[in-house]
Amino acid sequence: MPLAVELESVSFGYRPGQRVLEGVDLKLGEGEFVAVAGPNGGGKTTLVRILLGLERPSEGRALLYGEPAHRFSRRRTLGYLAQRSELGGDAPATVREVVSAGRLAAGGLIGPLRRRDRELAAEAIARVGLEEYADLPVRTLSGGMQQRAFIAKALAGEPSLLVLDEPTTGVDVESQDSLAALLDGLHSDLGVTIVYVSHEFGAVERFVQRLVLVRRSIVFDGPPSDLPGVWHDPSHVHA
Repeated sequence: MPLAVELESVSFGYRPGQRVLEGVDLKLGEGEFVAVAGPNGGGKTTLVRILLGLERPSEGRALLYGEPAHRFSRRRTLGYLAQRSELGGDAPATVREVVSAGRLAAGGLIGPLRRRDRELAAEAIARVGLEEYADLPVRTLSGGMQQRAFIAKALAGEPSLLVLDEPTTGVDVESQDSLAALLDGLHSDLGVTIVYVSHEFGAVERFVQRLVLVRRSIVFDGPPSDLPGVWHDPSHVHA
C-alpha cells in the first residue's frame, strides 16, 4: 500500500529537555481511516502538526507522500480541521460562503469563484447533508452542524488527506455518532485518507480500521478489536 504518512524515530519538544513526543514510528497507508487517541497533553496535536509539516521534528523525519512534510509541494491536497474550528465573534458568513472558501484556498483564487468551484462547493455541502441550511449563517447552527460545515469546507478543496483534530469537542453524543457515520461514508465514497484525532474514540471505534494511542510515544497501534480491555474504559484514556 502506498504511504500517505511516514514518521521515523520522531521526537519533539517545545522547550529543551521537555519532550512531547519520543521515538514515534508511524506509517499510514493511502486510503486508511485511522483514529489517533490518548489523554489531553499526550502529544496528539503535536503529532498531527508534525505529520502535516506544520512543525519539524527535533529528531527523526516526517514524510508526506514521500516528501519531507515541511516542504510538501501539494499542500492544497491537505484538508485540516483544527481543534474546534469556528468563526470569530458574530461573523455572518453563511454555510455556502464558508464552504466556498475551501475552493479559494485550494485554487489560490482571487476574485469570483468559477463555475466548477461553485459546483464543488455545492457537492461538498450536499455530502454533509446541509443543503437546506446552505444560506444560513454558520453561527446559527448547532455545534454538530457547524462541524459538518467545516468538514465540507475541507472537502471542497478535494483533499487526498483529511485530518480532524478533536472534531467532536462540545458536540452532543448524538451529533458525535452522526459525524462518525458521515466520515465513514466519505471514506467509503471518496477513498480519502482520514486521520481522526480525539482524547476518546467511542464515536468512531466501529468505523476506523486502525486505532493509534499516543502517550508521548505510541503505546498501541492496531485494530480496535485488538485493544486491551482496560483501554475501552474512557477514564483510562483520559488519565
